[in-house]
Amino acid sequence: MTAARARAGDRRPRVAAPAKRPAARRKGPSTIDRAVEQLPVSRATLRRAGNWGLGLGIGAAVIAGLIAMGIPQMIGLMIAEGIGDAGFKVRNVEILNRRQVDSAVVYDIAMRQQARPMPLVDLDGTRSELMKLGWIADARVSRRLPDTLVVDIVERVPAAIWQYQHRLALIDKDGVVIGPVDDRAMPDLPVVVGPGANRRATQLSALIARAPSLRPLVTAASWQGDRRWDIIFQSGEKVMLPEGEAEAAKALEFFALEDRRAGLLGKGLVSIDLRDPTRMVARMSREPGSKIEAAPPPLSAKSTT
Repeated sequence: MTAARARAGDRRPRVAAPAKRPAARRKGPSTIDRAVEQLPVSRATLRRAGNWGLGLGIGAAVIAGLIAMGIPQMIGLMIAEGIGDAGFKVRNVEILNRRQVDSAVVYDIAMRQQARPMPLVDLDGTRSELMKLGWIADARVSRRLPDTLVVDIVERVPAAIWQYQHRLALIDKDGVVIGPVDDRAMPDLPVVVGPGANRRATQLSALIARAPSLRPLVTAASWQGDRRWDIIFQSGEKVMLPEGEAEAAKALEFFALEDRRAGLLGKGLVSIDLRDPTRMVARMSREPGSKIEAAPPPLSAKSTT
């Protein structure tokens, strides 16, 4: 039977043997894995660090949200109010080193913080208001617990009186305007006259210092054309100086020497023109009794007319 079936041919379909699958290739480590392997820390340590970083990031986001909602500010305000309720509030003001500035004005500015809890006192704002006062060159504002605000003042020192547009004002050595001057009680200070003369006060002081014998006799100085000085003396004479600091100092020194030698001041001169470096031109008053006893002889390259 078997042989016959074999001869007749086995008509059952033949099932092909399944094809062999190729062996799966093992993937090598990725670039990131290789980079991690190069680090001198274990994967577990890196994992813990990542968890910490994630936690910190979440914490920072929560804090930022609280700040955006003003929660810390509200807590700080509640603490400050509690400190104030315990008696730490501004009730007194102590002013140090005040001589000229109006104490009432200083008190008024400082006491705007009255009854505020000490932690909430605006020290910088109070100082800024004080610095607007002409007499104050600098100020320091501090707290003294439990209830005192201390204001330490540095005042400006008047150096001259500035006359401009029919007004008189005290100025310091830098030309900063301190305040108005009552012409009924003029301080014993030199007067600078003209636009921009206040900014030249330091230059004028240095110029007059070159002729110390004339310094107590000077009553005013007029800044002419934004380029040179006219010096006015108590006896009424006007000395016209040349342009330039060095030239003006040299001319004033020459005039001081001539005044000591010949007594030019108080002899009826109206003006002495020193703008020409080669000569001195003097103009006499026409009033009776005005005279010069002896004309000063030439000195250096100058001659007298």
